[in-house]
Amino acid sequence: MIAGLRAGPAQTWGAVRLVPLLRDEPITDLRLHARLHGDELSIVELGPRESYIAYVPHAFVAGWTGDGTPAAAFGTQLVAPADKALPRVAGLRFHRRLARREDRNRLRFLPLHLAVEGFLDLQFGGPPIAWQEWTRAAVAHGLSPRVEEAYRGAAVQGLDDALRVFEVHPGQCGVVVYVADALASVFAVPHPDDYRALHATLLQDYYGELLYHYTQLYPAVPGFDVPVHDARVHTVDDLRAELARVRSEWEQFHNDVMFTVRALESRPVYRMGRFTLSRFLPPFDPAADNHIGETITADDGTVAYLKTFRLSAAQARRGFLLSRLAACDWSLDATAEALGTDRRGLVLRLDRAGFGYLLRPDILDACRAAARAGR
Repeated sequence: MIAGLRAGPAQTWGAVRLVPLLRDEPITDLRLHARLHGDELSIVELGPRESYIAYVPHAFVAGWTGDGTPAAAFGTQLVAPADKALPRVAGLRFHRRLARREDRNRLRFLPLHLAVEGFLDLQFGGPPIAWQEWTRAAVAHGLSPRVEEAYRGAAVQGLDDALRVFEVHPGQCGVVVYVADALASVFAVPHPDDYRALHATLLQDYYGELLYHYTQLYPAVPGFDVPVHDARVHTVDDLRAELARVRSEWEQFHNDVMFTVRALESRPVYRMGRFTLSRFLPPFDPAADNHIGETITADDGTVAYLKTFRLSAAQARRGFLLSRLAACDWSLDATAEALGTDRRGLVLRLDRAGFGYLLRPDILDACRAAARAGR
C-alpha cells in the first residue's frame, strides 16, 4: 500500500496493463511541472571530478508553499517548429546537479536520473583495501566509468497507444505500468492536474531490457475478471455490496503487487518545506523483482511523488555482487565464503557480470582457463 494512493480499475492494451492511482484528497501545496529539453546528450556535473552522462529529455520542477496554501503549477509554452533552432548533428546539454534549487520554493530535478545515479554510485569508489587481486586502476579510480543501458518508453510496443487511448480517471494522480503482467514502473504525482500534464512523459521514461522484450514475445495479456456471485444478489443493495467487494479485491490485489517495490536503503536528497525528496535502492534479491526509485514524501508519510525503474536480472545481479563485496571489504575469499562458492567461482561470476576489468588479468585468465579445463 502506498500512503495516500489507492488503485483504480485497470485497462489493457496488448501486453500493456495500466492501473490508475487515485487520491481522495489531492496535495495542493506541492505541484510538479515538466521542463522540456532537446534531444542532445546531457552531462550532469555531480562534483569537481564526477559527472553523469545520459539522455535527459526533460526535468521536473517542484514548487511548494511553506504555509500550506495552494501552489500553482507552471504551464508549458509551445513554440512553432519554424521558431526552433536547427538541430545539431551532435550536441551536448550541461546541467548543474541532479537536483538544484532555483528559487526559495522551487526545485528542479531530473526524474528517474536521481534513482539511476544512485544505482550507478553503488560502491563506485571500488575496493577500500588494496587487495592484491584488484588492479591498480580499480583501487585508485573505482568503477569509473560505470555504464547501464535502458530503453525509452517510446520503444516499448503498445505503450504509446495505451497512453493515448486509455481514459484518465477523475482524481487520477498516477499510474502503475505492467508489461506482460510484470510490474514495470509506478508513477505518482501530487495533483490530478499535474498528472494530466505529465501523462505523456511516461514515453520518455526508462524501461528495462526485459520489459522491452516482453512486448515482443507476448503481444497480448488475458483479462482478469473477478466474478460477481449472483446467488448473493437479490436486491439493488445486494448488487451494490457485490460491486464494492469486487472493487475492494481488485484494489487489494494491486496494492499487494505494489508492495513488492521494497526499499533497502532510502537516502534523502533535498528538503522542501514539509516535503523530502529521496531516492531508494532495493534489497538486490536475485530471486525477486528489484526496483530503484525516487520519492517525495510529506512529514506524515504521504507519498506526493513516486517514480520507479525495474532493474533487469543482470542489473540486479551486479547490484547483488557489489553489495556482497562491500559487506566483505572487497575480500575475494571472504565474499566467496559468504556466497557459498570458491574464489574461482566468484571471479567467474564477477567476469560474467561485467566486472572482470577490475581484477588483475593473470588471476582472471587463470580462472577462465580452469573453467575451460573443467577443473
